[in-house]
Amino acid sequence: MPKTVKEDSAMMELTVLGQEPVAKGGCSSSSCGSTDDQLGHLPENIREKVHNHPCYSEEAHHYYARMHVAVAPACNIQCHYCNRKYDCANESRPGVVSELLTPDQAIKKTLAVAATIPQMTVLGIAGPGDPLANPEKTFATFRALSEQAPDIKLCVSTNGLALPESVDELAKHNIDHVTITINCVDPEIGAKIYPWIFWKNRRIKGIKGAEILIEQQQKGLEMLTARGILVKVNSVMIPGVNDKHLAEVSKVVKAKGAFLHNVMPLIAEAEHGTFYGVMGQRGPEPSELKELQDQCEGDMNMMRHCRQCRADAVGLLGEDRGSEFSVDKIEEMEINYPEAMIMRAEVHAKIEAELAEKKAKQNKPQLIQLEGLGGKPRKTYRPVLMAVATQGGGLINQHFGHAKEFLRYEVTESGAKMVGHAKTDLYCSGDDTCGEAETTLQKTIRALDGCEVVLCSKIGYEPWSMLETAGIQPNGEHAMEAIEEALMAVYQEMIENGKLDDVAETVNRQAIA
Repeated sequence: MPKTVKEDSAMMELTVLGQEPVAKGGCSSSSCGSTDDQLGHLPENIREKVHNHPCYSEEAHHYYARMHVAVAPACNIQCHYCNRKYDCANESRPGVVSELLTPDQAIKKTLAVAATIPQMTVLGIAGPGDPLANPEKTFATFRALSEQAPDIKLCVSTNGLALPESVDELAKHNIDHVTITINCVDPEIGAKIYPWIFWKNRRIKGIKGAEILIEQQQKGLEMLTARGILVKVNSVMIPGVNDKHLAEVSKVVKAKGAFLHNVMPLIAEAEHGTFYGVMGQRGPEPSELKELQDQCEGDMNMMRHCRQCRADAVGLLGEDRGSEFSVDKIEEMEINYPEAMIMRAEVHAKIEAELAEKKAKQNKPQLIQLEGLGGKPRKTYRPVLMAVATQGGGLINQHFGHAKEFLRYEVTESGAKMVGHAKTDLYCSGDDTCGEAETTLQKTIRALDGCEVVLCSKIGYEPWSMLETAGIQPNGEHAMEAIEEALMAVYQEMIENGKLDDVAETVNRQAIA
């Protein structure tokens, strides 16, 4: 391991972005726990930067949209989990695009999307290669958008190899959100993930290549945070390769100043054509991923709502409206962006008012009314995993059969915390009832493994019956209600009906006024 990484991982305290020093291995009361306070430890000026960034704030992703423009085809490293593919409309994973764009096309597409989807707040460049391995195209796009669309946040996602030499240029264009994919801080592990890097006009393989990549990633991370640029770290969880190592990665990157860690599951299907896919490397089970995220959370705020988006994704997280904005379609659009900015500001103001009202409501003292209040002994209950079908807006507003994914929440007496999502195939294409796609329904039920309840706006008889047989209770009673409130109501009902009594303990608790 490079010396600098060893030294920094041993640091016990560090003040970052206005944080109070925190002992290594612990967390402040506001830096971990529920996603409602996910960013509570940050100073006000930093929270202001991310409060409407759907990739940085779990709450924001229910309300605000993002888009990626695919202007960066070349890459300077090879990852065993990556295969950059084109014209793959049905695949949703990093590195996949339907069409490459020139900077001019990317600029026009961004303006068109922002005018059509006013909830869009963020433009990111994430591929399909590495943006910083394509600096001319990447920075030409950023340069023009910073002038023509000043109300849009600009972001970049990089493997970090070319990051140190690009920091000045990133800062020049007011890019204050950067994501670095860091899968290890140990070159021996890195050699199992990266067969080669392209560095100073040479292809460097094995441990030496991984060592250079790690050094560049750590150096770039330090340089960014020294300038006050927010850094999120992505890590791909690869069972048997780096899964036991990522908790150490989390400690190291936190010490360097990263404020958010996103541990993602490996996507490795043979049909994707990646090395891992062809060789049969499995991805983690949802329970394995959650366990690792929980381990890392003690040292770093964890992102749980990542969708591992395509390099040309458009819309809310979990949806893709890219087909509405193909090159031929945007060429026909007439865009008055100054006028669109006025409309966008109005939409954002309405969202902010809604969020402020929601926050005020949440800040009111709330307590599940159970036996033993007033300081008397009472029971405490185990967490329950629940799944939610939603189209956004923080509401339970999607038919079970129309859902392509379900959000997974861990619900306890203290609140509901999003812990991931389950992607599924579309079970039903009808308007009112689910069809006979039994195989797809079975896949959906497997994707919900571990969940005890699934909440949706409506559900047909057949899936209802099959879910109950699988031990998952369907619930359509909270349609159009706020997700967190509905989840807590269902948890309350489970307690009152004695469904959680089997593992309850008796403890002394101070009553909350």
